[in-house]
Amino acid sequence: MIFWLLSILALLIVLAIFWGTMRRAQQLSPEDSPTRVYRAQLEEIAEDLERGLISEEEAKRLRAEIGRKILAAEKTDTQPAQTTVSGYRRPLFFGLAIALPCIAALTYFQIGAPGYPDLPLVARLQSLEDARVTRPSQDSAEAQAAEMRRIAPIDPEAEALLEQLREVLQSRPDDVRGLRLLVRSEAAAGNLVASKAAQARIIDVLSPDVAVEDMATLAELMVLAAGGYVSPEAEMTFREVLAQDAQNGTARYYLGLMYAQGGRADRAFAIWRALLADSAPDDPWLAPIYAQIEEVSLLAGIPTPISELPKPRLRGPSSADIAAAQDMSPEDRQMMIEGMVAQLADRLANAGGPPAEWAQLMSALMVLGERARAVEIYAEAQTVFADTPEALELLQRAAAQAGLSLQ
Repeated sequence: MIFWLLSILALLIVLAIFWGTMRRAQQLSPEDSPTRVYRAQLEEIAEDLERGLISEEEAKRLRAEIGRKILAAEKTDTQPAQTTVSGYRRPLFFGLAIALPCIAALTYFQIGAPGYPDLPLVARLQSLEDARVTRPSQDSAEAQAAEMRRIAPIDPEAEALLEQLREVLQSRPDDVRGLRLLVRSEAAAGNLVASKAAQARIIDVLSPDVAVEDMATLAELMVLAAGGYVSPEAEMTFREVLAQDAQNGTARYYLGLMYAQGGRADRAFAIWRALLADSAPDDPWLAPIYAQIEEVSLLAGIPTPISELPKPRLRGPSSADIAAAQDMSPEDRQMMIEGMVAQLADRLANAGGPPAEWAQLMSALMVLGERARAVEIYAEAQTVFADTPEALELLQRAAAQAGLSLQ
């Protein structure tokens, strides 16, 4: 009903503009122009002079004054046709006045929903929440995913070893170490449902002292077994993980994915943006987030390019690492630090990393007194980031703070 009222109102407005234009055209017609009025006044002056109503001098003065007015009017109205609507423009204007509302109506009938009632934001959000609560279960999602999944054949020798592992664990169902191996092996073979079942068995054996990471692994395997779909059961498990560890990245990523799948891009974007700020450069969820977050931000009504999102930061030692270091002797603590530095150096040499990690490695080597190695890392980093001025500037600042130079 509102659509038709607005359509009729738009048509009336267009017709009113058309009518006003026609009236203006008539008002500016040559018959009613100022010059014609002035010439009529000249004729009246001549008549008054003949009848003796005015003197000759008065007549000359009036003729001169009206003549100036005629000249001024002719200068401002040398092309009277431009101020009117010419003959061929009138039907064109009228045709547009009729065609534009018709085109708008036809377009609406093609892509709109005439007769469909308005759906306020609150009602839409409630509808999405109802759909999320009643979405398919884990079992139905796994059954659907199994029909679509194609399991690639594995090496016969690997298949034989996997079968042996299964047989061994039948007689040793509480062997956690063997079950962990089974989880990895089944997942590598593409048997995600079996991998999930093995992980669930680990949790049963370890209960009630189950580690948070084991719960997160189970929930992630549930998602993978369901073809990437976050079921209500997987959501519940992720929320249990977050109840114990509010910063768990795996649970936060998949909770955001669940909202994205359910049409709540606003919640998904908020969760993922916060997770990016709390992540390290090598966290596994960064790649899938970056692949989706720009589109999610558009759907959320907050279009945000990746360059404007929070950057992953280097993660320092955990509370467990700090506690362990406090109980160590100075020699053991030095060995631990050297081991962490060696791991960072190996990772940068093999897989690379952001400039901040290269700067961290340089500073750590200077603290350990290995200036020669720090100089080598600095030189290598400058080669790696030779085409990135921002990275080179960061490396130069870090080197200056550490008292390092290539001179």
